[in-house]
Amino acid sequence: MKKNMTGLLGLLLLGSAWPALAAPSDSGAGNVLPARQHALDAALSAIVEDRAHPLASLSVLAIRHGKLSYQQQFGYRHLGAAPAQNLPVTPATLFRIASLSKMMTTLGLMRLVEQGKLSLDQDVGIYLGFSLRNPHFPQQPVTLRSLLSHTSSLRDTGGYAWGPERSLRDVFTAGGDLMWDAAAAPGRYFTYANLNWGVIGTVMEQVTGERFDLLMRRLLLDPLALRGGYNPATFSAGEVADTATLYRKRAPDTEVWQPHGPWIAQVDDFHVRAPAAPAGLERYVIGSNATVFSPTGGLRISAAGLGKVMQMLLDGGRYEGKQLLQPASIALMFGRQWQLAPDGGNGDSERGLYRAWGLGNQQFDADTGQGNRLVEGASFTAVGHLGDAYGLVSAFVLDFANKNGMVSLVGGTGSDPARYPGTYSAMGRSEELILTTLYRGAIANHK
Repeated sequence: MKKNMTGLLGLLLLGSAWPALAAPSDSGAGNVLPARQHALDAALSAIVEDRAHPLASLSVLAIRHGKLSYQQQFGYRHLGAAPAQNLPVTPATLFRIASLSKMMTTLGLMRLVEQGKLSLDQDVGIYLGFSLRNPHFPQQPVTLRSLLSHTSSLRDTGGYAWGPERSLRDVFTAGGDLMWDAAAAPGRYFTYANLNWGVIGTVMEQVTGERFDLLMRRLLLDPLALRGGYNPATFSAGEVADTATLYRKRAPDTEVWQPHGPWIAQVDDFHVRAPAAPAGLERYVIGSNATVFSPTGGLRISAAGLGKVMQMLLDGGRYEGKQLLQPASIALMFGRQWQLAPDGGNGDSERGLYRAWGLGNQQFDADTGQGNRLVEGASFTAVGHLGDAYGLVSAFVLDFANKNGMVSLVGGTGSDPARYPGTYSAMGRSEELILTTLYRGAIANHK
């Protein structure tokens, strides 16, 4: 079987196996037909089991023309001391989705904007209760719009996460110039910064009086009946058991990769140590420092759960007959706020990965050359977000025009990403292979 998988991966790399992965016809519910599903299962399994570039786990989902067309899982959510103790990934497996969390946080924020609790263009210092101004450009306010589009001039140089004992007011007072771009005023220049979402989450707490993890449960998770959340210490026993441990074949404190060596747990190893609340949380002051709950990267959720979010967005903000977001809010959120200038002078694109941005989401143009292309050899223009942390590599991308979308959650990478770069984008090669395989097998028309 492994020999066959290796051969299939070789065909994938050459592009000659795609006819076997034709998308379903438009009849029925849109599910991949059995023979095609078998071929797609095998192709994705080959990527996961690549001995030179193994993946610990993978959970994927595709939506075609507004309907679920494919969903599958591979590998293990937890690796035991012996193979018999390994726990497979299931549809219920929750992954810490890294920066996809930013987009989910933004959905909660947009509900507050709809309710009139927040304005995208208000000085955020009004909400925070202290002045938040770039000291090099003190006359220019920082707004939610600039935070959501990574044009706030905030930088991660001074850090972007602190414990419950710190307040953002104190952090910014002590951090000084480390927190700011000295050359670019707010609203002028794009640089991806995690710190933006720490500020956003704290603003959300201030205007609601609710702790961020509980607020996001009220605004997003509970209305969509989603399991998981931003604070695993509050999870049920079942949710804890279903949470994937994230792995690398690299010790946390080294840069030495061993693709043929053991998987090493990085975070969420809850089968060894149960999740615990942040030390000192009982003294936390709501609205002082939401980085405690990682609005930037701390959401645990399943691929199936993200599929519900995607379906809600494609259905104009409705879920099971209830309107969660208005269509106008969705259009605003996914409207283009920043675009890389032809000379590249208005932002740091990170090797072309970032070429356009909305409010809390990346914009992927299929025909703008290398960098942010999602699918090889196909025109898949989409919006969404990518994530990468602790071995987790994730993608949530959707095409509103054609009602297509993909979710991919990798729970562990086994080789050095720098030594396995993408061939047509700024993503890693494993991520390219997964998205292209999934698109061609579960979405694209076959002629």
